[in-house]
Amino acid sequence: MTTPVAVHPLVSPWGRFGLYSFFIDAAEPAIVDTGIASSPADGMVPALEAIGRRIEDVRWILLTHGHIDHIGGAYALWELTGRRAQVVIHEADAPFLRSRRAHVDEYLSGRAQYLQDPDGEAKLTAATNAVISGEMEPTLLVRGGETIPLGGGATVSVHSLPGHTPGSVAYVLDGQNDVFVGDAVQIHGAANGFPGFVDPVAYRSSLEYLRDEVRPRHLYLGHPYRRRDGTPYGVELDAVQAREALQGSLDIEARVSKAAYGCIASGLQDTDSPYSPFTPVAKELGYDGDPTLEPSPFFTTLQGYRTSLDHLIEDEETTTHG
Repeated sequence: MTTPVAVHPLVSPWGRFGLYSFFIDAAEPAIVDTGIASSPADGMVPALEAIGRRIEDVRWILLTHGHIDHIGGAYALWELTGRRAQVVIHEADAPFLRSRRAHVDEYLSGRAQYLQDPDGEAKLTAATNAVISGEMEPTLLVRGGETIPLGGGATVSVHSLPGHTPGSVAYVLDGQNDVFVGDAVQIHGAANGFPGFVDPVAYRSSLEYLRDEVRPRHLYLGHPYRRRDGTPYGVELDAVQAREALQGSLDIEARVSKAAYGCIASGLQDTDSPYSPFTPVAKELGYDGDPTLEPSPFFTTLQGYRTSLDHLIEDEETTTHG
């Protein structure tokens, strides 16, 4: 029987909740996600030393998606490995690794229209400069379906999980079904108390795929996401907790979907509410969190439903007039 590959969480302090990465202790060690610029030196180095491992020996940097709190430390970590580690990301999220400006452009094309913060662009530009350790070209682009060898017979398979971002992926430690999903499983969100995803249709499909096809034995989350009552899960879930979290994510998406499509179909109206123009959604869901708190999942997600509905209408018109 093959000896199981050990997994160790690596936490780096930042903001309202810690940033979680995971060390896969294989013959060719891997780290899943990298936190922000300071995370490798301040969080990962001492954590690895505590278990008798060295950051110089890491050979794979596996990025679950392109958000700054997951790729911000990638360049710094790569440097600490002597530039020997392979840096892996889905091709759809690779622009976030290559360019700080890509994060600003995403903000401006999405949630910025609702936040109406005249300093928003400048703030995000400053944030990307502060927390992204460097722009870089990934050494391996994936699309899903690839197998990554970690030496000693250990392998990781890549599974595409679009929804939270277009290029979100899961890395599955083959043979023991340990599944690293970053932020692709949101449940009721983290500190903001609202799930965040840019494509609701893809998000739901990805959750169903994880629940019905992958069926994690252990599910590793990027943050301590929360149940409906606000209590957080840990970031290491067993099989029972994983299924509960996946079903909980599907349940809240169904509730948000009903409220969102109903609000959009009734016609969006600007009001003085901080939830404008989606005030009816917040009311129906009983959501009283701060919608302006970055990364603003309330507006990110509802813009996703708005975009999804626009695409549906366009497809119907194309079919009708095609």
